[in-house]
Amino acid sequence: MAGNTFGTLYRITTFGESHGKGIGVVIDGCPSGLELDESHIFAELQRRKPGQSKIVTQRHENEEFEVLSGVFEGKTTGTPLAIFIRNQDQRSKDYSHIMDKYRPSHADYTYSKKYGIRDYRGGGRSSARETAARVIAGAIAMQILTKMGIEINAYVNQVGDIKLASTIKVDYNKIDDNIIRCPHDETATKMIDLITDIKKKGDTIGGAIHCNISGMPVGVGAPVFDKLHAELGKAMLSINAVKGFELGSGFGAITMKGSEHNDAFENIDGKVTTKTNYSGGIQGGISNGMDITFNVAFKPVATIIQSQESVDKEGNATTVTGKGRHDPCVVPRAVPIVESMAAMVILDHILIDRSTRLDDLIGS
Repeated sequence: MAGNTFGTLYRITTFGESHGKGIGVVIDGCPSGLELDESHIFAELQRRKPGQSKIVTQRHENEEFEVLSGVFEGKTTGTPLAIFIRNQDQRSKDYSHIMDKYRPSHADYTYSKKYGIRDYRGGGRSSARETAARVIAGAIAMQILTKMGIEINAYVNQVGDIKLASTIKVDYNKIDDNIIRCPHDETATKMIDLITDIKKKGDTIGGAIHCNISGMPVGVGAPVFDKLHAELGKAMLSINAVKGFELGSGFGAITMKGSEHNDAFENIDGKVTTKTNYSGGIQGGISNGMDITFNVAFKPVATIIQSQESVDKEGNATTVTGKGRHDPCVVPRAVPIVESMAAMVILDHILIDRSTRLDDLIGS
C-alpha cells in the first residue's frame, strides 16, 4: 500500500489502523542531539485525542506512547525514531452493520475497488485515528523549530456560517481556553452551541482552521514544482475531511486589483518587510520573511446518525444508518493536526534549504 510516507529529509511513515493493535510512526531524518521532550508530545496528543469534550467523539484513548528506537539517554541519535501508540477503546462491533455496505462520502467504495478488500472497522487506514501518528512527528518537528525561533499557531475561525470576525485581534494564548479552540469567547460560545444542536439532530457540520507561522527566515522553499505553499497545500489536503486550502488572500484575491493586492516592500532598520501580506508570506514559492498565513476548510464528517440511501457490495440498493462514536464537527481536534503537518513541511524545507548554496556547505 503506497502513499504512507511524507517528506524528503524529515521523512515520516505512519502505520496501523483505527481498530487494529495500534498506530505508529517511523521518523527518518530527525537530527541527532535533540533532547526529546516527551511531555510536549503527550500534550499535543491530548489536544487531538477523542473523548476530550462533549462536542467530539466519545471514544476514549489516553494516547500513551512508547519510543521504540532512535533515542539514547534522552537525546535523538540521528537514526530512525519509531514511536507506537497502542489502541485501547476499539468497539469493532459498532461497524459490523456496514461490512457489506458502502457509507456515503466514505472511502468504503474506493478502497474496495482499489484493493479488493477493506477494513470496515472504523475505516481502517482511512480513519482519522491515523493522524495521531502525524501529531507525534509534528510535535518533534516543532521542538526543533522552536529552537530556531519559529512558532506555529492554528485555531478554529469558522464553524458552519459562524465566522470569527477578521477585525478581532487574536491572542494565541487563548486558543485552548475553550473546547472549540477559537480564541474569542463570544464567537466560541456560538460555535459550541451550533455543534451541540447539530449533534442532537444526528447530523454533522463543517468548519475552518486558520494557521499562522511566524519567525520564518527568508528563502525557504523552491520554485516550480516544490513551491513552499504547494507543499503546505498537499500536507493540509492529506488530512481527513479537508476540502480546501488557501494561502494569504486566497480566493479573496479574485475581486482585487493588482494595485490593491501587491505587497509593497519597505526597509525598517535594515530589515526588508512588506507593508501588507496578501501573499501570505510566500512569493514565487519561497518564503519572504513575513508570517505565513493560510486557511484550511473541513467538510462535515461523513458519518451521520440518520438513515441514508446507498448500495451494498453487490450493487443492491440498501440503507445505511450511522452507529458508534463520531465527531459532529472535526475542527476542534484538527487544530494540532494542522500545526503538526505545517511543522513537518517547514522543517523539511529548512533542512533542504541548507543544501542549496555552496557557501552554506563550506562555511565561506
